[in-house]
Amino acid sequence: MAPSCTNLTFHIVFVTRERRPLIDEEFQPRLYEYLGGTIRGLKGTSIEIGGVEDLVHILVKLPPTITVSDFLAKLKANTSKWAKSVRRGFGWQDGYAAFTVSESQVERVRRYIQNQREHHAKASFPDELIALLKAHGVKFDPNRI
Repeated sequence: MAPSCTNLTFHIVFVTRERRPLIDEEFQPRLYEYLGGTIRGLKGTSIEIGGVEDLVHILVKLPPTITVSDFLAKLKANTSKWAKSVRRGFGWQDGYAAFTVSESQVERVRRYIQNQREHHAKASFPDELIALLKAHGVKFDPNRI
């Protein structure tokens, strides 16, 4: 039998609990480094991590041995536990958004994540999320965004 071959790339977005602006310029590099290490520990490959004070975007390749929901449960629990020891009151909201990314679009999504600060100067998170959901054909309740 031939070996299994995969290229499972995801654009993942999640926010701080109550969308509190806890990821400031001082904390951000440490949090992103910890997120990257946790991703490696889960056998994933971090391609890009970015965001603003209350949210994180991650472009990641996952192994076929873990589901997106299991990956995110472990990633958020691990980073939240660490972050609480450094930043009082830190936590992640329960939900997330995850979208598959074609290899041909990886660089485009990477640039999008790198430019989050500029992007959020023009668009709110709810507007951004709605645009992403629509672009990916995801049904959603606008009252729950």
